Amino acid sequence: MKLRGVLSGASSIVKLVASLFWMWITLDWRVRKARKAFEKQLTKEGMAKRDAKRLSRQYVSLKDKIVNGVWSALTKR
Repeated sequence: MKLRGVLSGASSIVKLVASLFWMWITLDWRVRKARKAFEKQLTKEGMAKRDAKRLSRQYVSLKDKIVNGVWSALTKR
């Protein structure tokens, strides 16, 4: 009976870790895609490429804040 509970708990933890890992990978990919599209649109409208890159760095900054928030929530005791 106890073994079944341990195995059930372990499978739930594995699913949670896999979901968080998948979220981290897809978030990274989607932020990169959005950043490139944002830069492309800004340069298309006439903004300097350097300034467009500077503005688009905010996407990465926001992603980092989200990831750090999730990690701190998971590791906080």
